[in-house]
Amino acid sequence: GVNWLDGDGSQPDALGSYSAFYAAVDTIVMGWTTYHQIVTELVPGNWPYQGHPCYVVTHRQEADREGIHFWNGELTALVDKLKEKREGVIWICGGASVAGQLLKEERVDRLWLSMIPTVLGKGVRLFPEMEQEFPLKLVGTEQYNGIVDLIYEKR
Repeated sequence: GVNWLDGDGSQPDALGSYSAFYAAVDTIVMGWTTYHQIVTELVPGNWPYQGHPCYVVTHRQEADREGIHFWNGELTALVDKLKEKREGVIWICGGASVAGQLLKEERVDRLWLSMIPTVLGKGVRLFPEMEQEFPLKLVGTEQYNGIVDLIYEKR
Protein backbone atom coordinates (compact mmCIF):
# COMPACT_ATOMS: atom_id res chain seq x y z
CA GLY A 1 0.00 0.00 0.00
CA VAL A 2 0.88 3.66 -0.11
CA ASN A 3 -0.88 5.03 2.96
CA TRP A 4 2.55 5.79 4.46
CA LEU A 5 3.30 8.44 1.77
CA ASP A 6 2.81 11.37 4.10
CA GLY A 7 4.78 13.86 6.12
CA ASP A 8 5.00 13.98 9.88
CA GLY A 9 2.55 16.86 10.35
CA SER A 10 5.23 19.25 11.60
CA GLN A 11 4.53 21.77 8.81
CA PRO A 12 1.11 20.80 7.43
CA ASP A 13 0.74 24.03 5.40
CA ALA A 14 4.16 23.68 3.75
CA LEU A 15 3.81 23.54 -0.01
CA GLY A 16 6.68 21.12 -0.53
CA SER A 17 8.75 20.69 -3.64
CA TYR A 18 6.36 18.64 -5.77
CA SER A 19 4.76 21.60 -7.57
CA ALA A 20 8.10 23.02 -8.73
CA PHE A 21 9.36 19.57 -9.68
CA TYR A 22 6.20 18.69 -11.61
CA ALA A 23 6.25 22.01 -13.48
CA ALA A 24 9.59 20.98 -15.00
CA VAL A 25 8.34 17.54 -16.08
CA ASP A 26 7.78 17.05 -19.80
CA THR A 27 7.19 13.30 -20.01
CA ILE A 28 6.46 10.53 -17.50
CA VAL A 29 7.68 6.92 -17.63
CA MET A 30 6.46 4.30 -15.17
CA GLY A 31 6.12 0.55 -14.85
CA TRP A 32 2.88 -1.40 -14.84
CA THR A 33 2.85 -1.79 -11.04
CA THR A 34 3.00 1.97 -10.46
CA TYR A 35 0.38 2.60 -13.15
CA HIS A 36 -1.94 -0.04 -11.72
CA GLN A 37 -1.56 1.35 -8.20
CA ILE A 38 -2.42 4.86 -9.42
CA VAL A 39 -5.57 3.83 -11.30
CA THR A 40 -6.86 1.32 -8.75
CA GLU A 41 -5.75 2.63 -5.34
CA LEU A 42 -4.48 6.21 -5.35
CA VAL A 43 -6.90 8.04 -7.65
CA PRO A 44 -9.28 5.63 -9.38
CA GLY A 45 -11.11 7.29 -12.26
CA ASN A 46 -9.01 10.47 -12.08
CA TRP A 47 -5.73 10.35 -14.03
CA PRO A 48 -3.41 12.77 -12.15
CA TYR A 49 -1.01 13.48 -15.02
CA GLN A 50 -3.30 15.10 -17.59
CA GLY A 51 -1.35 17.16 -20.12
CA HIS A 52 1.85 15.14 -19.76
CA PRO A 53 2.51 12.23 -22.10
CA CYS A 54 2.93 9.09 -20.02
CA TYR A 55 4.59 5.84 -21.07
CA VAL A 56 3.78 2.67 -19.13
CA VAL A 57 6.42 -0.02 -19.54
CA THR A 58 4.71 -3.40 -19.59
CA HIS A 59 4.68 -6.84 -21.17
CA ARG A 60 0.89 -6.67 -21.31
CA GLN A 61 -0.90 -5.88 -24.56
CA GLU A 62 -2.91 -2.77 -23.69
CA ALA A 63 -4.51 -0.24 -25.99
CA ASP A 64 -3.21 3.31 -25.59
CA ARG A 65 -5.49 5.79 -23.87
CA GLU A 66 -5.55 9.56 -24.10
CA GLY A 67 -2.09 10.68 -22.99
CA ILE A 68 -1.12 7.14 -21.85
CA HIS A 69 1.04 4.97 -24.10
CA PHE A 70 1.79 1.34 -23.25
CA TRP A 71 5.35 0.39 -24.22
CA ASN A 72 6.27 -3.23 -24.85
CA GLY A 73 9.74 -2.64 -26.30
CA GLU A 74 13.19 -2.20 -24.83
CA LEU A 75 13.17 0.30 -21.95
CA THR A 76 16.47 1.92 -22.93
CA ALA A 77 15.22 2.40 -26.51
CA LEU A 78 12.18 4.24 -25.16
CA VAL A 79 14.25 6.54 -22.95
CA ASP A 80 16.77 7.23 -25.71
CA LYS A 81 13.90 8.07 -28.09
CA LEU A 82 12.28 10.37 -25.52
CA LYS A 83 15.57 12.15 -24.78
CA GLU A 84 15.97 12.92 -28.50
CA LYS A 85 12.33 13.87 -29.11
CA ARG A 86 11.18 15.63 -25.92
CA GLU A 87 12.43 18.68 -24.10
CA GLY A 88 12.47 18.96 -20.35
CA VAL A 89 12.53 16.40 -17.60
CA ILE A 90 11.64 12.77 -18.20
CA TRP A 91 10.27 11.62 -14.85
CA ILE A 92 10.69 7.96 -13.94
CA CYS A 93 7.66 7.88 -11.65
CA GLY A 94 8.00 5.31 -8.89
CA GLY A 95 8.95 1.79 -9.69
CA ALA A 96 12.19 0.29 -8.43
CA SER A 97 12.34 -2.03 -11.42
CA VAL A 98 12.20 0.67 -14.11
CA ALA A 99 14.54 3.03 -12.24
CA GLY A 100 16.96 0.20 -11.45
CA GLN A 101 17.15 -0.92 -15.08
CA LEU A 102 17.88 2.62 -16.20
CA LEU A 103 20.53 3.08 -13.52
CA LYS A 104 22.24 -0.12 -14.65
CA GLU A 105 22.24 1.16 -18.23
CA GLU A 106 23.51 4.60 -17.14
CA ARG A 107 20.43 6.40 -18.50
CA VAL A 108 19.72 8.37 -15.30
CA ASP A 109 21.09 11.92 -15.10
CA ARG A 110 19.44 13.04 -11.86
CA LEU A 111 17.94 11.29 -8.84
CA TRP A 112 15.33 13.11 -6.77
CA LEU A 113 14.79 11.06 -3.63
CA SER A 114 12.15 12.01 -1.08
CA MET A 115 12.76 10.63 2.40
CA ILE A 116 9.37 10.02 3.99
CA PRO A 117 9.36 9.95 7.84
CA THR A 118 8.16 6.36 8.12
CA VAL A 119 10.27 3.24 8.66
CA LEU A 120 8.62 0.34 6.85
CA GLY A 121 8.86 -3.17 8.24
CA LYS A 122 9.12 -4.67 4.76
CA GLY A 123 8.74 -3.72 1.14
CA VAL A 124 10.36 -3.39 -2.24
CA ARG A 125 14.02 -2.41 -2.45
CA LEU A 126 14.69 1.09 -3.67
CA PHE A 127 16.98 -0.29 -6.40
CA PRO A 128 17.87 -3.83 -7.45
CA GLU A 129 21.37 -5.19 -6.94
CA MET A 130 23.81 -3.71 -9.43
CA GLU A 131 27.16 -5.00 -10.64
CA GLN A 132 28.81 -1.57 -10.46
CA GLU A 133 28.53 1.50 -8.30
CA PHE A 134 26.66 4.57 -9.50
CA PRO A 135 28.53 7.58 -8.03
CA LEU A 136 26.41 10.64 -7.27
CA LYS A 137 26.95 14.30 -6.44
CA LEU A 138 24.51 16.09 -4.12
CA VAL A 139 23.19 19.20 -5.91
CA GLY A 140 20.30 20.19 -3.66
CA THR A 141 18.12 19.51 -0.65
CA GLU A 142 14.67 20.64 0.40
CA GLN A 143 12.75 20.05 3.61
CA TYR A 144 9.03 20.33 4.27
CA ASN A 145 6.56 18.70 6.63
CA GLY A 146 9.23 16.31 7.91
CA ILE A 147 10.05 15.11 4.37
CA VAL A 148 13.54 15.67 3.01
CA ASP A 149 14.26 15.74 -0.71
CA LEU A 150 17.78 14.79 -1.73
CA ILE A 151 18.68 15.79 -5.29
CA TYR A 152 21.67 14.08 -6.87
CA GLU A 153 23.27 14.13 -10.30
CA LYS A 154 25.57 11.45 -11.62
CA ARG A 155 29.26 12.27 -11.39
